Amino acid sequence: MKITAAYTDLYQLTMAQVYFKTKPDGRAVFDYYYRHNPFNGGYAIFAGLENVLDVLETLKFADSDLAFLEQHGFEKEFLDYLKDFRFNGNIRSSQEGDVVFPNRPILQVEANIIEAQVIETMLLNLLNFQTLIATKANRIRHSAKEAVLLDMGLRRAHATGGYYASRAAVIGGFDGTSNVKAAEDFNISVSGTMAHSFIQSYGDELQAFRDFAKVRPKNCVLLIDTYNTLRSGLPNAITVAKEMEREGEKLLGVRLDSGDLAYLAKQTRKILDEADLGYVKIVASNQLDEFVIKSLKDQGAPIDIYGVGTNLVTGKPDAALGGVYKLSEYNGDPRIKLSENIIKVSLPYKKQVYRILDKNGMFYGADAVTIFDEGAVEQMEHPFDPTKSMSLKGFENEALLQDVMTNGKRVIPTRTVTEIADYSKSRLEKLPEEYKRFQNPHIYKIGLSSKLKEERNNLVLKHKF
Repeated sequence: MKITAAYTDLYQLTMAQVYFKTKPDGRAVFDYYYRHNPFNGGYAIFAGLENVLDVLETLKFADSDLAFLEQHGFEKEFLDYLKDFRFNGNIRSSQEGDVVFPNRPILQVEANIIEAQVIETMLLNLLNFQTLIATKANRIRHSAKEAVLLDMGLRRAHATGGYYASRAAVIGGFDGTSNVKAAEDFNISVSGTMAHSFIQSYGDELQAFRDFAKVRPKNCVLLIDTYNTLRSGLPNAITVAKEMEREGEKLLGVRLDSGDLAYLAKQTRKILDEADLGYVKIVASNQLDEFVIKSLKDQGAPIDIYGVGTNLVTGKPDAALGGVYKLSEYNGDPRIKLSENIIKVSLPYKKQVYRILDKNGMFYGADAVTIFDEGAVEQMEHPFDPTKSMSLKGFENEALLQDVMTNGKRVIPTRTVTEIADYSKSRLEKLPEEYKRFQNPHIYKIGLSSKLKEERNNLVLKHKF
């Protein structure tokens, strides 16, 4: 998808014009983070970074963008500046696919104030959505265990959001998608079966199956619930499967898309096995999510492949991740945002985040946020409770924010979606199970260095009325 610098909110440009006229050389540091885990869960999967870097390397205003802005009252001198606009800043970030947690920087932008402001909306748009969907996908993967998971949500997605949802789903643990364009662009495995309308157009279900299998004998999956699953669809699928065997082919699977999936899957498996078709897989779809799949697993439903649509690509029930982009430093001086809601008080300064590891290299359940040049610390403080702290002596730590873009140029190798998904899986294996459970997950601790907490508190007192 082609994104220009006009992929932003108007207020970014109105502020940018003021900066241009009053302080065009200001240097800013912005933090990207979110405040609450999605889906009342214990973690999130960071996704979208590769797309952001790709956009930033070529970001500019098109002539049509500038003409549009001229019509909306922007001054010629500022528009002339925008003609040559490029992002020349630096980005430090967690790796895409990593496990992340609330209220700690996931990504930092350090750039000219105008550049940093113009890219905010695009950055939030790509990172918030994909992080939400990757997290939902991983929760579904957690329920599905080793079963195959396919994204089938494009038709229910929020317009072209379905394009990035397919990418994020694979990062979160899905095996493939029905979305042809996303599969092509992101080198994702693509899968598809048939619609009820195909069978209805024939009138004769058996002939519909025969024609489909004849034209597409490889990876052939037959939809068996158009009329009656066990009395019509399955017997006809078995007939076609036997005909395919005589031609040296094998039916890949049958798909259930309605009814009591657990009961139907069990009956379908029994009947297929009795017909010596134990190799035929059972595919299930129809409003699936992590809870439905967990229930099906708990009931012993012999389902091999799950096709998940609406609830995945819309991030149901959350629909959005509340990621924010806050100024933390300007021309070397700390900046803070205050609020009556204590969780919305931002953290000043350019920062680093250290993940605390136990002696086995597992995540210990804590990330420490420090001022950038402090290095690792031996104690972290609770962000708001003065009576709580945690000793970090004897633990290993891992610096999470790494240079990914310098002077507007990517400084890390491009990674495929599959590579990001493999990395994400390896990181999740280091996260203890109590953080992954759906009900009352363990709370991952985010702490501040003593110096950062002191500096933040001083700024709070300075600006408090």
